[in-house]
Amino acid sequence: MSNLNTDQQRKFYLKTLGCQMNEHDSEVIVGILTGLGYQQTENCEHADLILYNTCSVRENPERKVYGQIGSFKMLKQQNPDLLIGICGCMPQQKEELDQILTTLPHVDLVFGTHNIHRLPELLERAQTEERVVEVWDDSKGIVEDLPIIRANKFKAFVNVIYGCNNFCSYCVVPYTRGRERSRLPKDIVAEIRQLADEGYKEVTLLGQNVNTYGADLDQKATFAELLTMINDLSGIERIRFTTSHPKDIQDDLIEAIATLPKVCEHLHLPVQTGSDRILKQMNRHYTSAYYLDLVAKIREAVPDISLTTDLIVGFPGETETDFQETLNLVEKVKFSSAFTFIYSPRPGTPAAKMPDQIPEVVKKERIYRLIELQNQISHEYMQAHVGKTEEILVEEITTKTCELSGRTRTNKQVLFSGSPDLMGQLLHVKIIEAKTWSLKGVLA
Repeated sequence: MSNLNTDQQRKFYLKTLGCQMNEHDSEVIVGILTGLGYQQTENCEHADLILYNTCSVRENPERKVYGQIGSFKMLKQQNPDLLIGICGCMPQQKEELDQILTTLPHVDLVFGTHNIHRLPELLERAQTEERVVEVWDDSKGIVEDLPIIRANKFKAFVNVIYGCNNFCSYCVVPYTRGRERSRLPKDIVAEIRQLADEGYKEVTLLGQNVNTYGADLDQKATFAELLTMINDLSGIERIRFTTSHPKDIQDDLIEAIATLPKVCEHLHLPVQTGSDRILKQMNRHYTSAYYLDLVAKIREAVPDISLTTDLIVGFPGETETDFQETLNLVEKVKFSSAFTFIYSPRPGTPAAKMPDQIPEVVKKERIYRLIELQNQISHEYMQAHVGKTEEILVEEITTKTCELSGRTRTNKQVLFSGSPDLMGQLLHVKIIEAKTWSLKGVLA
């Protein structure tokens, strides 16, 4: 990796939008830039390089990118040597790439999700060329051993599978991330063994659909088998994973959650809607009855499991009856929490061309009702923790209250008083108070 010659240390400002995949990609970008001699800054006015790692899942974050990067035109006029770059999912869509190149002429560097490893070469070219644009349609294989500077000292993201083969009718991910590509088990295990040696206690395994891990490998390996391999590593105390597609969850994964001591009792299981008609339009390949049966099977095996989900309201053609079916499903399952989204048409997806697009005013009215219901359920779920003693991994000190903060095995945040030298330890904390989104406790 070549070093850019500089008289003084260059600074970079990195803004990350979107999912945990993007967060992990940004950790790699930070690792690469640090290796090139750059130093990270939180102030874009001090930066020699401004880089936005973008998301395409919803329209709102995209609009923010255009507004914020548009405002950097003034910085560029004040400092002609400033490099401005856009990477991630937005450039992977042709319409967005064309718009970036047309409406943001002061952007010097554009690349996508498949060629982050080429950042040193792209930056070097950007020093001398007017504009560098390199967006690959798909990956040319998995690049291992890239430098990573992780955002947390005690828990780490680890990619196990890239891309997605599902083509849900509302989603751009298969177009921005490409087809499914699994990492070899030995590479994943080696990375996690290294993390354990460095003092990490928890790993979160990432994939757009972790349940199909290994299906594309010559030597077939299931996700449950991978969990078993990681569970056997000493040093790592907790294993989490996301995301799971309901149609691909097998009995061996449920058994792994139930029996492997390091696998946490939390499952993110996106349902999207409770209407079978809308599920079919979404190309989800399951029914609400199938989903409810799956939930019952999971809860029978793991009674204390925390189930979280994603829900979309206002999908094209959604009637009040369809929406009521979503509310009914939420009532039945009683998710501990849910990510709720207003449907946002994504260019190039089948749903964007569907008739009967729902008016914004109807979407907003429905999402308020859904959020109100889920907040009541989440509040009841959190209240049930009061009086219990929970295992907590201490992750950080809160900036507002200077309390210690950590999470239960079921992924709920707990705040409590304690010494900073408890950071990174697994402790038992008695819950004394519950709020909708967090718990308060005292050291047991």
